[in-house]
Amino acid sequence: MAASERRLAYRVLRSDNNAALMIRQVNGLHANKTGSIVVAPIDPPSLSPSLKRMIRSGAFVGAIVPPPATTILNAPQYQTGRVLAQAAAAHIRARLGGKAKVVLLTHDNLQFLAPRFSAMRDTLRRLPGVVIVADISPTTVDRPGGYRTMKMILLAHPKVDVVLGADTVVLGALDALREAGKARTDQFLGGIDGERAAVAELKRVGSPYKASISLASPIFGYAMGLFASDWLNGKSVPQAMDILPTALTFTNIAQYERDVADPGAVYVDPRRRNSYLRMYGNICFDSRERYLNFPWSSERR
Repeated sequence: MAASERRLAYRVLRSDNNAALMIRQVNGLHANKTGSIVVAPIDPPSLSPSLKRMIRSGAFVGAIVPPPATTILNAPQYQTGRVLAQAAAAHIRARLGGKAKVVLLTHDNLQFLAPRFSAMRDTLRRLPGVVIVADISPTTVDRPGGYRTMKMILLAHPKVDVVLGADTVVLGALDALREAGKARTDQFLGGIDGERAAVAELKRVGSPYKASISLASPIFGYAMGLFASDWLNGKSVPQAMDILPTALTFTNIAQYERDVADPGAVYVDPRRRNSYLRMYGNICFDSRERYLNFPWSSERR
């Protein structure tokens, strides 16, 4: 949308979880003198030399979390996990009498995401009636991975009250609970990312899915498109941008859906934009050698 409004050519390249293919794609973009790219690296260390070459050539490089990049997009990961865990804790106190058996579906092998799960553990540890019966990373970070992992957990723990993780894997866990006849309206299933299927569950009366922490991808995607255009027009752009976590629930989902349907309107309204995004620093073509080459996070001091 941002590219179209600014009359920029726009392409999507899919790497299908193939790090070698992503390297070839970025090298091809460099050879074709592409002016701006936004990338979600599969294997950051192996892709780094290709991205640095793009930056040195003068292109805008926006990266989703890992460096190097002209502009790094990240979420305050600890805060993101804490927001979800606090919503779960409130539900445990109000609906479950302060007692719950909890499953954490983690991604601790991804260093950039590990803080969100540390926050969940720290928050739940304060509730004496909570027992974490499983703390495990699914083999694949997708709905089938969550389904398979939850089926295994149910063999040892047939009664589960709370499941937390990324939306994709928690949705898979919900599939397993329903298949086993173990889904209940008083359960709390919650995820991170604001996936469409999770949003649909939030609107479903009686669903165990009670919250999704949105990172507002249409809004930060629009911002990245705007930065790419500004860079090509010689303007300064932020060096880093936070995606602020928003807990979506049955009560606030309608406003969120209106916002993501028109991200351009959100971006030009400072009050609405600042509820989703926070920007840091600045960089332009002339100062491009100051690109970020470390794992930036606003939570690091």
